[in-house]
Amino acid sequence: MQTSQAARELVALLTEPSVSAQRISDLLDGLSHEQRVAAVRSLGRSQQRALYAAVDGYRPVRLAELVPPGTADFAEVRHFGRNTLPAFRNFEKRFCRPHDSDREKPAELYGFNFQSMAPVTGPGYFVAHEDPSRPEVWIDYRHVPTRHPDGWPEIRQNERGLSRFVYGFMVDTLRGVSNHVTIGSAARKGRDINSWFVLCREP
Repeated sequence: MQTSQAARELVALLTEPSVSAQRISDLLDGLSHEQRVAAVRSLGRSQQRALYAAVDGYRPVRLAELVPPGTADFAEVRHFGRNTLPAFRNFEKRFCRPHDSDREKPAELYGFNFQSMAPVTGPGYFVAHEDPSRPEVWIDYRHVPTRHPDGWPEIRQNERGLSRFVYGFMVDTLRGVSNHVTIGSAARKGRDINSWFVLCREP
């Protein structure tokens, strides 16, 4: 399947009157990594909103799926993303597992946002942990790691400077879509802000 065709098929599935989470998952799992990234990065606001609703309760997502157990502690795992902001929509979330964590069931992950405006907005560090009541993951910008892998930017709090308006007081919720893809929704101070993003983990 050509990359452009995969993107068109994904968009078509998300514009049907009744969106099928299973068909979307099957499509994404059948693509190469490059095709998956291109497909998820083709999604606009309405498709991402539809995807987030469609996978509610469909596929559990755990921290060990974001950083697989075979990954070394403090080794970076890249998730290629697309958000619904007015500009600079393509970005990455980069995760790692802290040292001395349970590889199968880590208590938390560390991460930051890699994007072109980082020198202005800050790196957007976060701590990820599992929702205790639902099979979802929280990306919590209210807390930042105490350490980071070599090569990652300096850790900054998100309630200072311009970071406050981008990441301050934010908690994202991640839902599972397929083996490599998740969809997130952002909330500030506990209130949904009608902003979504889709991620595709590297193989």
